[in-house]
Amino acid sequence: MGVLRIFLQIGPHHKWTAVTPVAKQKNFLVSRVIPPGISTDPIELVEIESVFSKATQVIAWRELQDDGVWRQGWL
Repeated sequence: MGVLRIFLQIGPHHKWTAVTPVAKQKNFLVSRVIPPGISTDPIELVEIESVFSKATQVIAWRELQDDGVWRQGWL
């Protein structure tokens, strides 16, 4: 999948809701798409930021496609 297509699909600043919030962290923004170490490799990781705590974590962008864990938008 091309970089532009991933960028348009997941971020940055796209809104996501955790299906099962932890420590009041429910709403997240994709704060950045992390480029791969080798420019020809596909993008694998994004950084998400909790709206509540501002804490960040790095996850595989494909995790956002799991409806059992994430929902697009803020619910």
